[in-house]
Amino acid sequence: MTTHSPDWYNEQYNNRARVRDCQTHLQNWAEWSAISRMHLRGQIDVAYGPTAGQTLDVFSANRSHAPIVVFIHGGYWRSLDKSDHSFVAPALIDAGALPVLLNYDLAPKVRISEICVQMVRALDWVWRQATSLGGDPHRIHVLGHSAGGHLAAMLMAAQWRRYAPDLPQDLVKSALSISGVHELESVRQAAFVQGDLRLTAAEAIQCSPAWMPRPTHGTIHCVAGGLESPEFLRQNALLQDSWGSKVVPTAQALAGEDHFSILGQFRHWDSRVMQLVRQMLTA
Repeated sequence: MTTHSPDWYNEQYNNRARVRDCQTHLQNWAEWSAISRMHLRGQIDVAYGPTAGQTLDVFSANRSHAPIVVFIHGGYWRSLDKSDHSFVAPALIDAGALPVLLNYDLAPKVRISEICVQMVRALDWVWRQATSLGGDPHRIHVLGHSAGGHLAAMLMAAQWRRYAPDLPQDLVKSALSISGVHELESVRQAAFVQGDLRLTAAEAIQCSPAWMPRPTHGTIHCVAGGLESPEFLRQNALLQDSWGSKVVPTAQALAGEDHFSILGQFRHWDSRVMQLVRQMLTA
């Protein structure tokens, strides 16, 4: 892999510095999410693990035995919250799904490797509680944005029966990584975030889904904004290059979208993101 200067990695990966109106996007997410929570039924801050960060929100579906869509937020594994992303739930419900939004403990309190374990624990909880929540344990799908896209890809590659022998190896039927990061050595070179992440070289390899064995079940789609940095566009294509087009049938840059505006596609039924979500749910 080609190496560059520290400043180059910072410029490529610091999306808040790259996108001038990122704060407007973050404010919009918070406002849209507050409105969504006012109108949706569900359970908020349900514990799936022993620490304060290991909680989830479940929003009621419009039908029983609905497919479950788990959404994992981004924030470079060190910031943001599921409550900033409740606005994705209405479109998922309209698509016939039962949305589950995950939180996790944040860096520097925990390392990325521990966050990955927490995500496995969360999906174990979702699978076991699916029926009582009104969902179908045989139709669990995962979406993630940015760092959440990384975690969604890690869940696609998870060896579920190593965690619990009664879990199905195809627990995650499909996934969508939105502006995801699929190898971490490059992130390790970005000083603006490495101080919190404390990634070691070994951990960067261990927690890079692109370097993990190709999943034997399911598919994952990858999209990123066409206005994102060359590195994020490379990361978007990398998983398909590594796992092949059978497992990763989509590696697409969406014209006119940046790292933050791309989540606005959840508010438009005919957007590419929502097209892929509906495709996942009906496959």
